[in-house]
Amino acid sequence: MGTLSRWERAIERFERSLFAKAQSSEPVELLDALRRECDDHAVVCSLNRVVVPNVYTVELARDVFEELTQHGESVGQELTDTLARHGESKGYEWAGPLTVRITGATEVPNGRYRLTSRPMSRIEAGALAGNSS
Repeated sequence: MGTLSRWERAIERFERSLFAKAQSSEPVELLDALRRECDDHAVVCSLNRVVVPNVYTVELARDVFEELTQHGESVGQELTDTLARHGESKGYEWAGPLTVRITGATEVPNGRYRLTSRPMSRIEAGALAGNSS
């Protein structure tokens, strides 16, 4: 019976590992998409100055958005930190304070997310607060 118990635990570990990998692939894909968005909109101003958008909006499918906010995960901050490190490694200059905003949307083109960016030099207090599309 001890062997069966070890097999059951091994199968449970495998299932948890497989589930974690499946769940983690979307955030990795989203991080790659954010980096591409940043790189694709870089503007070379001079030899030593490359400016990139500083406001990024990630619209998630409504069910994914609700699941993330239900668990209280700080996905927006994690995405902002990762993008900040990417920009630093490339020597980019942000057009203003870097912000990654996560919202829910009823329709997104690929069924998972839509990503947009824009430069915004001055952000008013509350300009990004609470407006879900």
